[in-house]
Amino acid sequence: MAIKRCSWANPANPLYLAYHDNEWGVPCHDENRLFEMLNLEGAQAGLSWETILNKRESYRLAFDGWDAKKIARYDATKVAELLANPGIVRNRLKVAAAVTNAQAYLRLCEEFGGLDAYLWAYVKGKPIKNKGERIVKTELSDAISKDLLKRGFKFVGSTIIYAYMQGIGMVQDHAIDCSWRKK
Repeated sequence: MAIKRCSWANPANPLYLAYHDNEWGVPCHDENRLFEMLNLEGAQAGLSWETILNKRESYRLAFDGWDAKKIARYDATKVAELLANPGIVRNRLKVAAAVTNAQAYLRLCEEFGGLDAYLWAYVKGKPIKNKGERIVKTELSDAISKDLLKRGFKFVGSTIIYAYMQGIGMVQDHAIDCSWRKK
């Protein structure tokens, strides 16, 4: 039987195929990955996910393995270093957002214990399974976006949050004929 994937998964990019096959739509409860993905989805704004995915390892190195406590303390010297790093998207607003998001994340951790408890409470711990249609935002992504913005997070608009929800498996949007839909 032939393997079928969602049409967006670039068959020429092994990183993209691995992401589609092993991460996208798979429920994630790992705090470090949840924080990483929130920032990477924000970095994607105006770009393709493939661009960010191809730079993910560089991001991990540049942002201290997405250690929020370290990132929250980045100073102007570290920000300048990041803006000179060709391995990441060198956008001043997006780099500053990662620092701001780390600070907001630490406050969220104090209140909820982390992104895992905070996010998954919205869906009562169970992923939403859609019918494979192309969705870019929902009332739920609107609500999460609005709340994250209120908490001080940046680059967390509703469309970004919906993509984030897909990436961390809060929603399962694999195409109807995708082999991974049944997993």
